[in-house]
Amino acid sequence: MGSGADRRDIVLTAALEIFVRYGYRKTSMEDVARAARISRPGLYFLFESKQKLFADTMTAAIERDLSSAARALEDEACPLRERLLDAFDAWTGRYVGTVGGELSAIAETHRDVLDVAVLEAPHRFQVLIVDTVVSARAPQDRATSEAIARTLISTAIGLKHQKSSRETFREELSTAISLLLR
Repeated sequence: MGSGADRRDIVLTAALEIFVRYGYRKTSMEDVARAARISRPGLYFLFESKQKLFADTMTAAIERDLSSAARALEDEACPLRERLLDAFDAWTGRYVGTVGGELSAIAETHRDVLDVAVLEAPHRFQVLIVDTVVSARAPQDRATSEAIARTLISTAIGLKHQKSSRETFREELSTAISLLLR
């Protein structure tokens, strides 16, 4: 399977899929081991408990999603609308059509087993969006930029649950971004 770090990454990727699909409570270590093509004892060698596996999975996924969103927002060569769309796609779009829901909702449900950094991730995402909109508009327009960010976040969450494909999620969110940035 490769080095220990590679094996761990493979397990975290498989665990994310299983936790998103079934939720924390319904996911078993056997489910994750099967999905990662590793033995259950091998899984316990890497992660001492389901709680530790869940915490590490959520931390890795949320940090990856935040980093992807931040990279999209930093690309000032792209128009603001495209940067926002790509950031929301990185944060929420990849979870369109999943049964379990987006990571921030799963994290909120099981906050007792997660690190504070994971729980603060939705706020960190909102700050990224606000700062990007403020920098593209006028700094004195911060209150409007904050309202735009909150509205886009709510819209993205709603679309995530309404749409069955990432493509339709992007299309609808693109329309919302265009309307709000007029």
